[in-house]
Amino acid sequence: MSELKLGFEMKKIRLPLGDILPVRQIGGQQRIDRYQTIVRSIKEVGLVEPLMVHPQKGASGKYLLVDGHLRLNALRELGETEADCIIANDDESYTYNARISRMAPIQEHKMILRAVQQGKVKPERIAAALNVPLSHVQSSLTLLDGINPEAVDLLKDKLIAPKAIRCLKKVSGVRQIEIAELMVSVNNYTAGYAEALVFGTPKDQLADPAEPKKKDGLSPEEIGRMEQEMETLEHDLKAVEESYGENVLNLTCARGYIKKLLDNAKVVRFLNANYSDFCSEFAAIAAAETL
Repeated sequence: MSELKLGFEMKKIRLPLGDILPVRQIGGQQRIDRYQTIVRSIKEVGLVEPLMVHPQKGASGKYLLVDGHLRLNALRELGETEADCIIANDDESYTYNARISRMAPIQEHKMILRAVQQGKVKPERIAAALNVPLSHVQSSLTLLDGINPEAVDLLKDKLIAPKAIRCLKKVSGVRQIEIAELMVSVNNYTAGYAEALVFGTPKDQLADPAEPKKKDGLSPEEIGRMEQEMETLEHDLKAVEESYGENVLNLTCARGYIKKLLDNAKVVRFLNANYSDFCSEFAAIAAAETL
């Protein structure tokens, strides 16, 4: 069994910027909002994401820049002379953005909250670094207030929209867990989906049952009908989840049996002569890579 080869080394090194050679030119980056945000971020809190480099062949001590051209330009603009880097084992620059695991919103919230609580970074510096209003950062600090810890645990590593998390505050803790489970089941973490689930929640599961449900363009009767439809949909989804494992097992066994049948030349001739339609369908099932 061959060993798994990592695309990059799992440690950082610090390199002089003069030893890092870009592999492409980026024109007009000063006019890009993202570039200006990177400049402000590095100025306020330093380089968060290291550069990705690859040793240049035939030039000892020199490195090709695989990922991070905007960051490199920003460092040079700010007068920096060195940068933290990760060594890539190959120079396929187009692959590295996909290999980097981006931080989920809940993890990011906890990191920022911890930094603020420990006095390491002020909200004003975070707002300046991210080029967002201070009110946005202050709102982010209270992102998980009122959210059930079990729901947070279900969503902690998901790329869920912050607006979707805030929607959960409108329902009870138990309902928050149910909605989180539904979002994970269908792999949908958008604010629109969360809002639909909250809007379809029965009144007795709302955080404030006395508050009337309102939605522009919908009458009270239509809102009631939506609640019933959402309840039916959730019930059907849970029924499918409960039977999914057993169905997959049965299908796997059936496909294995069909493969064995098709390995028998006499069976294949009989099927072709008497049940040609079945034979082609069996062949397609046997050839399928996934169920």
